[in-house]
Amino acid sequence: MSPLFTAFLLLAAMASAAPLRPEFYFRTCPEAELIVRKVMRKAMIREPRSVASVMRFQFHDCFVNGCDASVLLDDTSTMLGEKLALSNINSLRSYEVIDEIKEKLEKVCPGTVSCADIIVMAARDAVALTGGPDWKVKLGRQDSLTASQEDSNNIMPSPRANASLLIDLFARFNLSIKDLVALSGSHSIGQARCFSIVFRLYNQSGTGKPDPTIEPRYRQKLNELCPLGGDGNVTGDLDATPTTFDNVYFEDLVAGRGFLNSDQTLFTFPQTSEYVRLFSKDQHAFFKAFVEGMIKMGDLQSGRPGEIRTNCRVVNSRRPVDVHFES
Repeated sequence: MSPLFTAFLLLAAMASAAPLRPEFYFRTCPEAELIVRKVMRKAMIREPRSVASVMRFQFHDCFVNGCDASVLLDDTSTMLGEKLALSNINSLRSYEVIDEIKEKLEKVCPGTVSCADIIVMAARDAVALTGGPDWKVKLGRQDSLTASQEDSNNIMPSPRANASLLIDLFARFNLSIKDLVALSGSHSIGQARCFSIVFRLYNQSGTGKPDPTIEPRYRQKLNELCPLGGDGNVTGDLDATPTTFDNVYFEDLVAGRGFLNSDQTLFTFPQTSEYVRLFSKDQHAFFKAFVEGMIKMGDLQSGRPGEIRTNCRVVNSRRPVDVHFES
């Protein structure tokens, strides 16, 4: 299935999907959001990088057939899931944090809170707990009954992607250029692997030379971290403050210190550079745009039949029951 057709079906389904709303679990599981944040706080203390990893689940889940937790499903004998898709393998991590959240929610209110909603709540908490904005998330999603490695491969961009490709991708989901740049600010926290940047250090665009947009002293630092022929799994910080959600990510792009090619091209591409400059100077504007983008992305739904999984890694063995939404 082509990415464009997939996006068309997704947008068409959104019109008929059940409405999402804040405080969806107010009566059925009033402790849900508190439990999610408590587990996320503990995860951050254990390993600061984990919350950034959890936040990325929302991106990798919602763009592929809507926010339905398909990204969390393990492979089966009849289904290739999304965990081993090109953009996810050796990249997405901290699945165990979602498992821990789900386990605690099942003890308090079994069969009630979807894994898809857990992803969205946990992504919000990852931002808030690291110094970024806090906001009310809309809830009420169901979990998918299947996953698609093929769709993930067709849709999700690689670290080599440029701004033009990213603009086209986001536009398929009615996300604007401003949304693209703001949501790229998710890289304000976390790390990425040397594997993702070796090409821009040593063979950008097949030239056999480094990316000329990298600031020289920063390039030297990256050369030392990621030498040619070195361990591609070594990780580097995505910005100068990798455990604090702030606008330093954009300041770094302006200075030529973007870690990923897909990040740095946001500043070198005319259509996106104006927003990079704006957010580098105005953190409040970045936070506001980021929240708006996360909410819009969270609205993406497939409209396909779903369920409330009891284990986020596998579909329920029983047939899914109808979910009755509160009035």
